[in-house]
Amino acid sequence: MLLLHYLSYVAAVAAFVFVTLSLASGLLYISELIEEHSRPAKLIGQRAIYTIVTLHMLLYVTDSLPLLQTIFSIICHIVYLQNFSSHWPLISLSSASFIASCALAIANHFLWFLHFSHLARDARQSYRRRGPDPNAPGFTDIATFFGICVWLVPLFLFLSLSANDNALPTSSGIVDSSSPTSSPASAQRSKSSLFKSMFAVFSKDKLMACDKSTGLITPPSSASAPIYPLPSPSALSLHSPFLSAPPQRPHRALTFRAVEADASQVVVEFLPGDQVNLTGTVRLTHRTVQGCLGLISVENDIFIALITAANEVGNTRPSQSLPEKVARIHEVRFYCLTSSSWDDFSSSQDSLVNLESMDTMPSRDAYLQTLNSNGVFEHPCMPLTKILSSGSFYYALDPPWDLSTRLAVRLSRDNCIQDDIGVFDERFIWNDYIVRSLLDFREKLDPHERHDLDRCQFIVLAIQGYVGVSTMALPAPPVNGAPVIATLSLISRLGWKRAGTRFNTRGVDDYGNTANFVETETILSTDQHSVSYTQVRGSVPLFWEQQGIQTFGQRIQITRPQASQPAFERHFAHLIEEYGATHAINLLGTKENEATLTAAYAKHLYQARGIWSDQLNITHYDFHNAVRIAGHDSIVRELGHLEDIVDHMDRFGFTLADASTGERITEQHGVFRTNCLDCLDRTNFVQDIISRKAIEQFLGLVHREWLQANILWTHHRELWAENGDALSRIYAGTGALNTSFTRTGKRTLAGVLSDATKSVSRAYINNFQDKNKQIAIDMFLGNMSNQTQVNIFDPIHDMVRKTLNERVSEYSSTRPCSIFVGTWNVNGRPPSESLTPWLFPRDNFIEPDIFVLGFQEIVLLTAQQIVQADPEKKRVWEHKIMETVNGRSKTSGDYVLLRSEQLVGTALFVIVKSELTSVIRNVEGATRKTGLRGISGNKGGVGVRLDYQDTSFCFVTAHLAAGHANVEERDADFWTITNGLHFLKGKTIASHDNIIWLADTNYRINLSNENVRSLATEGEYDPLVGSDQLRLAIETGEAFVGYDEGPLLFPPTYKYDVGTDNYDSSEKMRIPAWTDRILFQGSLDLSVYSRAELRGSDHRPVFALFRTEVRIIDTVKRSAISRLLLETTLTAAPGEMLEEKIAALALPSDKDDLPAPSSDDLHWWDNLETDKGCLVISPPLLEAALRNPFDSPGDSPLSSCPSSDEELYSHAADLPIPITPEPVTRRSVNVSGPVK
Repeated sequence: MLLLHYLSYVAAVAAFVFVTLSLASGLLYISELIEEHSRPAKLIGQRAIYTIVTLHMLLYVTDSLPLLQTIFSIICHIVYLQNFSSHWPLISLSSASFIASCALAIANHFLWFLHFSHLARDARQSYRRRGPDPNAPGFTDIATFFGICVWLVPLFLFLSLSANDNALPTSSGIVDSSSPTSSPASAQRSKSSLFKSMFAVFSKDKLMACDKSTGLITPPSSASAPIYPLPSPSALSLHSPFLSAPPQRPHRALTFRAVEADASQVVVEFLPGDQVNLTGTVRLTHRTVQGCLGLISVENDIFIALITAANEVGNTRPSQSLPEKVARIHEVRFYCLTSSSWDDFSSSQDSLVNLESMDTMPSRDAYLQTLNSNGVFEHPCMPLTKILSSGSFYYALDPPWDLSTRLAVRLSRDNCIQDDIGVFDERFIWNDYIVRSLLDFREKLDPHERHDLDRCQFIVLAIQGYVGVSTMALPAPPVNGAPVIATLSLISRLGWKRAGTRFNTRGVDDYGNTANFVETETILSTDQHSVSYTQVRGSVPLFWEQQGIQTFGQRIQITRPQASQPAFERHFAHLIEEYGATHAINLLGTKENEATLTAAYAKHLYQARGIWSDQLNITHYDFHNAVRIAGHDSIVRELGHLEDIVDHMDRFGFTLADASTGERITEQHGVFRTNCLDCLDRTNFVQDIISRKAIEQFLGLVHREWLQANILWTHHRELWAENGDALSRIYAGTGALNTSFTRTGKRTLAGVLSDATKSVSRAYINNFQDKNKQIAIDMFLGNMSNQTQVNIFDPIHDMVRKTLNERVSEYSSTRPCSIFVGTWNVNGRPPSESLTPWLFPRDNFIEPDIFVLGFQEIVLLTAQQIVQADPEKKRVWEHKIMETVNGRSKTSGDYVLLRSEQLVGTALFVIVKSELTSVIRNVEGATRKTGLRGISGNKGGVGVRLDYQDTSFCFVTAHLAAGHANVEERDADFWTITNGLHFLKGKTIASHDNIIWLADTNYRINLSNENVRSLATEGEYDPLVGSDQLRLAIETGEAFVGYDEGPLLFPPTYKYDVGTDNYDSSEKMRIPAWTDRILFQGSLDLSVYSRAELRGSDHRPVFALFRTEVRIIDTVKRSAISRLLLETTLTAAPGEMLEEKIAALALPSDKDDLPAPSSDDLHWWDNLETDKGCLVISPPLLEAALRNPFDSPGDSPLSSCPSSDEELYSHAADLPIPITPEPVTRRSVNVSGPVK
């Protein structure tokens, strides 16, 4: 065993890596790599088999492997090789090669196991007789052989199968949506064994599934036609079933066609099915299309999202006359309308069809059928497909009912809107962004057409979260002995307004939306009553986040400690308005980070209680401490005896409805809001307890005998355990912790080990995989700053939008804003002198609305600080700054620290007046390293962005590469920061209205030391500016293109002997330079640009004062103007062409007819008419100037003031009678021709 002995060392390292990856979900990551890079993975797999076959032959010669077993193992690998077909990594579970591979892998394992067992037995016997045999294989040798020659290729195939999402029965065909589920396990767990999957392929349902499928039609791909040098737009037609169609579903078609002139618009038509010309079309898929989620633009292409696999979860209230069934989405596919680049038609599939032959027309299965062998690019919607096909999305089945709204609200609605899909709770409809255009299209249809569209269920509204339904028999009173059939349902609706993954989305936003906000409703339904109880959960509603790599000791940063109150109050205002009184249950512990959050939470809630008094309360309960002292059982006992919680449960009550009439008997009057750090494990545990207490409260009044019904509580525990797992997988990537206790009521060793594995997996997934998932979530929700929403072609509304954009001044106003900007390289020194000469340089200095202060080298740039910067230095400077701005006797108002951000020695502080915190929103911070090619933070940039009213600002401080000659490195650092500093939702530095850089740019002056010092001393700055490296870089376009800077009318700020006014006198004798600069872009007016004479560093601080106008959009006025324009357009005369109507509505520009601005050669007044040096004013302008602007027109009833009360009454009697308003009736408009 010579060769194996040496290979065993490599195998030991590989085994360690394998175990590590297994614990950290790394195998899942490898599976995803195989899926994303299928071609190189296929090549690696094939060559690995060739290598292993060769290794078998070498081991036969060098290590005397038995001939028959070696030949058999080689045959096994040849069979394995057959799985790498043209469809790979899509492996058919029923293929002969896959079935044979499974059988041969098992047989090969046992053959070699028996062989090495015999060798080990012989070695032991030889050891007893003759001593140790040096040629006998050791454990490492045998393990290495099994790892490489027996298990490696089957493991690779298994990972390939994991990458093949479509190999499971939920994706390889149509999921049966007709069978109701009676337990949460069967309802939610779509996983099945490989053997079940293989046998499912031959089931009758699979073979007959295509007979009644909804058709998706498209014209044949024309990408290869010479007349289309670019991919041509497509037309897709979505048809309702027309063979054995149920009477409630009419045969209609919804067609989509891209607008060639606009990459963000499509034409949508709702037509009778027999009026759609199917000549020359191809059927895209034989799968049952359950509905359309909407339209989305990705990489300048428009895609339609269709549900192609779903299964029925159950009926949440079977006692109702109209069923309330829920379906779970298992697969969503995206079909492109604007390009055939993502089509994979084969030549045999392009054929002509007609309506009669539609069921037998050729189909193109976009992901499972023959793949284009030349296709090496990932589908642009693949990240969205992964999210939507994760099994966490649900929708309401026929007839449509509102799954997004809790029972209490649905019961209060009028009967006419009970089944209107246009009425929903927009907080929980996740496809609101991509389906909005289709909903607008639906609203414009006639009532009859709209009713038919709803019956066809083309438009689907989906929630994310969890839905579980359990049906059980409960004992009934001794009347006839028949049990009562009860249905227990659990519905969790995850909010999308602050959606994201665990470490990427924390806390609250400026609009009061919190991360991981979930409304969970428990419904118990019988033939007599339906009882509903609602709870909510959500992240601590403060501005806090976790940056960098997070392990088990999570670092928490409260980013806006003094500016969180407005958003905090908005959050609870939403809760109280929606649910009534709110009682918060805070489960955070006493650890340093959690204790900080708890203290801030309590402080903000205490202030908010001044608004809502007893409508808002809180209970702090240290969950971990209670478990540590008395175990999980103690939580159940203690929560049931906490006075505040018991009192509020009695006060809030529950919602109870009569099952036969649908009338509401009682209503829930408040809600519990529970949180921990992630709002997952601890929160789910406590909400399970509260839900049970609420049901017990109901049963104690109606069915006391059910309080001891074990089957009810078993199903209740199972539903809440599944709920915890589902919500945890969405937010954290793994199942929830503590679910073993939730399911069984016991804490077991297996549960402890399972929780440990989940914790390690979370750490890996949240740190290394969630960033890409966050981008996909933001793309789906339309949060990306560069995203364009797909609109349905509508010239009327297009005209309204265009006109509104042109007349923004009519529905908005502006307010002045002053911004003080300062930058200072403090050379690692603490504050040693007053900052007043810098922050308030003059006695009459107007106090700005915003201070933006950037520091460089706030810590010494040592190796230790670069690895982990000391935050204490930043806190010292922060305290000194706040003491200065708030300690000034003439201050007109308090300032608060809005946001601070640090990258090693570079720090940025944004300080605002306290009254502005309510109108400054979307504050974010980001950093970008540039040192050592982006690895080290000794150089880099720090950015903070914000929205002040409806104007966006971005502030960037930076420390660029040092060295007199390193101009190119500084230019490169600028572009690295500009292109690499990203905020949330795809925003970059260039995404903002106003941008200000305040930085130690390190650009020098290209003159000799003597000349620079002499000119600086004499105040001759023009020659220095002419040789300034930064000005030269701007002129040549090497850096800071498009930025402006004020005139340099102050001496160079670098480098001084500390504590003096003398330039550097050390051995290096650095050349003085303006290294510290402030540059800007946008609608900013620079008032002051100078430096302060502070001597605590080798740099002098620089400051600038900007004035600007921030825009305030009046949304009410904007909506009123929009309605006015729309109604004016719709009231077109018969026969009038729509184009003419639009042209007639062209509103005059509000811009004054002003002369062109002056230039260096021409002044604006040169061409005006003059008479002997006097400007001639035209008579109309002169008349207007002489008229009193406060005089009313002569015919106005207000032109003169009545001289007496009698005249006042007579004037009032002469006024016209007010016109009685009449409702505007909706009219149908033909957008392609005259208005009828």
